[in-house]
Amino acid sequence: MTRLLPLPILLPLIAAALSILTGRSRRVQRIIALTTLTANVAASVAILVAVDTEGTKAIQAGGWPAPIGISLVADRLSALLLVVATSMLLAVLVYAIGQPGAERNHVGFQSVYLLLAAGVSAAFLTGDLFNLFVAIEMMLTASYVLITLGGRLDQVRAGMTYVVISLLASTLFMATLAYVYAATGTMNMADLSQKVPELPVGTRTALAVMMLVVFGIKAALVPLHFWLPDAYPTAPSPVTAIFAGLLTKVGIYAIVRTQTLLFDPGDLPLGLLLVVAAVTMVVGVVGAIAQHDVRRILSFSIVGQIGYMIVGVGLFDLAGMTAVILSLVHHIVVKTALFLTGGLIEHHGGSTRLERLGGMMRTAPVIAVLFLVPALALSGVPPLSGFPAKFTMMAASVTRDEWWILAVMIVVSVLTLISMMKIWVNVFWAPATEGDGVPPSRDKWSAGPALMVVPTALLVTATIMIGVFAGPISGMAERAAADLLDTNSYVDAVVNSEGVG
Repeated sequence: MTRLLPLPILLPLIAAALSILTGRSRRVQRIIALTTLTANVAASVAILVAVDTEGTKAIQAGGWPAPIGISLVADRLSALLLVVATSMLLAVLVYAIGQPGAERNHVGFQSVYLLLAAGVSAAFLTGDLFNLFVAIEMMLTASYVLITLGGRLDQVRAGMTYVVISLLASTLFMATLAYVYAATGTMNMADLSQKVPELPVGTRTALAVMMLVVFGIKAALVPLHFWLPDAYPTAPSPVTAIFAGLLTKVGIYAIVRTQTLLFDPGDLPLGLLLVVAAVTMVVGVVGAIAQHDVRRILSFSIVGQIGYMIVGVGLFDLAGMTAVILSLVHHIVVKTALFLTGGLIEHHGGSTRLERLGGMMRTAPVIAVLFLVPALALSGVPPLSGFPAKFTMMAASVTRDEWWILAVMIVVSVLTLISMMKIWVNVFWAPATEGDGVPPSRDKWSAGPALMVVPTALLVTATIMIGVFAGPISGMAERAAADLLDTNSYVDAVVNSEGVG
């Protein structure tokens, strides 16, 4: 099974090269991309099944032993997120093919999208910090292109902000790697988990904070979030959907992985983390309520939901980590579904500005349903996917007697529902503005092209299924959380792993 670990990285890279070579045929490009991402989903599921039944798996690229070689590691957390991520990448690609816009108008879309897929897979599977940096840079390189597809002035302006902030974060990341290597002589995370505890307390805390800042920028933690609400709304709908679903979650994954594997709770500013989480939740949801555009409301709500995940890191116990993992799975699916629905709203109504929309409950009831379900799930309404994650997080805060963070989470959940209902009322319930809205000849049961509607409907269905099967999924999340807090299985798997040439 360990031979499968490189596939989710190698297949998209090979497919990206083939896509460039076949750039004259859009049909061939699509076949290559769809086949590759389908194979990635299958390989990811096989990895998850094997890891859940047999334990953490690792392999050394090039045949070099750890910690010298390039380690690829899959535990329950990385394998679970890999399955969810590859599924989202496939669904969004189908949506992009069906939507008139970015994918059809730009010959390089498929190759760049596949490069993004390779970077996401590499981030979840890499076992050393330097290759985590490489994986994130692969994602960012692809995202620089995708975020400016179309060439509009607002896209270029937002893209420049995104590029500048990303480059600053990458520079800080490189500086952090230099400090880590100077202090320990290694980049392998399994090896670091043995060497970091031997460092002085001040050095350990400094390294932990530096990593929190670096990955906090990627995850859009307040006050490092300001780039996100301006950058995401300007990109094409499928690009925004995959960014919203995956890019910030890679930052959260990196925080969870490094803080649990490399540091003890005593090395971390856990109280400060809870404060940052609370501020992030409040700023995100208040910012969402203040907006008047569907995409900007959804973009600010990303920031608010990131705060929930950081609460679990701040609690740093089994229940808290379980809630983080549940939140990651839920948020990837729900946010992707909401932004895809936002694309359907724009396709049907011609705009995402609230004042230019209205009456779509009558003219597009299918889109109304597709929006309402993930909107309620994002707010934590039972029995949808957001409820198990938020209930587990709230229960964990009660167990730790963190009543104040519980109160913040409850208030933010209510405000999140208000922000979603702001979209609902203005887009679907209120009467259409004079001169705007949908042409009377349009079939109200036609929500858009089938290739746009079907993947959106499947993701909306997934939000329901996550809630229905909350028990097994919570069990998987709890086992993954236990692996995070007991690092022996991860370290043993890397130390005893085989090489592949």
